Amino acid sequence: MAIRAPRDIAMNEPHKPQPSSSLLSSSYGADEHGLICGYRFLAEGPAQPLGSDEALRQLGAGSAGGGFLWLHFNLSHARAEAWLRRHGGLSEAFFEALSEGSRSSRIERDGDALFAVVNDVTFDFSFDAGDVATLWVHVRDGLVISARRHPLRSVDRLRADVKGGECLVSPVALLDHLLRDQADELLRIVRTATDRVDDIEDAVLAGQALRHGSELAQLRRLMVRLQRWLAPEPSALMRMLGNPPAWVSAGDTERMRQSSEEFAVVLRDIGALQERIKLLQEEATSRVAEENNRSLFTLTMVTVLALPINLIAGLLGMNVGGIPLADHAHGFVLVVLLITAITALLGWTLWRRIRRPHD
Repeated sequence: MAIRAPRDIAMNEPHKPQPSSSLLSSSYGADEHGLICGYRFLAEGPAQPLGSDEALRQLGAGSAGGGFLWLHFNLSHARAEAWLRRHGGLSEAFFEALSEGSRSSRIERDGDALFAVVNDVTFDFSFDAGDVATLWVHVRDGLVISARRHPLRSVDRLRADVKGGECLVSPVALLDHLLRDQADELLRIVRTATDRVDDIEDAVLAGQALRHGSELAQLRRLMVRLQRWLAPEPSALMRMLGNPPAWVSAGDTERMRQSSEEFAVVLRDIGALQERIKLLQEEATSRVAEENNRSLFTLTMVTVLALPINLIAGLLGMNVGGIPLADHAHGFVLVVLLITAITALLGWTLWRRIRRPHD
């Protein structure tokens, strides 16, 4: 009986009704169609979670009951793109963007819909310029579809807020929330990088510039790539705000405009931090060059002061006749005194030349 019981359970499992939560517990952090999470937003009240089957029924009905749907997919799942092609109603430009990989963030009009490429830092971001991934977003009246290949911090914050009961009144409001979360995450990175630059600046001014050069280069490269990838293209955004789809309300347009202004402030902070890192790199380089010059000068001084003893030792070491003081009883002492006198005279001359510019 102890052997048959597990076998009976395994045989009967496919016939049992699965709970709705099992839709979100499959591999890759998504269900069998690659759906990570789905929500139905109504005019009032918190969002209602959906599985892929319920989302398909809502899409087939052609209406979200006065609200809208948000479906978030994991493109690492083998069936996600196929589901999107079959049921998402997406344009070919969306799938072409998926194959292009990471590009600069942009929000543009795609027919009667909005298409957004949002680059954000990955969930395990560790101040590496390569820890930036892309989120593709399709927004139309009654539906928001987002897709990514790597976990992103801004989407995770949006999911947490939705689970916490935050109400979003329109698809553009969800996109705006996503962009604001991205701006907040970018601001957090800038603040952390600024604190690190402060520490490096103190170390450089204290004469420890040599060991911080590579870290400054890494921070500068990170700021450049964040500014290039995460900043929405102003031209595409202005064209979209100037001629939005008919279903986008004036309030949504104003909300997006304010979001772009917040991004502009963060990008100015990134630009200022880039300039500060550049100046700090120049300061560190000049201090390293100064230390190298000082070391080279010390080596040159030692070489010059050692020149008399090397020259005289070379001359007296030749095995030829007529070497002076070869048979003298105090020849060694006399040669040592001669070398000492010449070295002292040479050192005194160099010391006077060094002091002269400061007098």
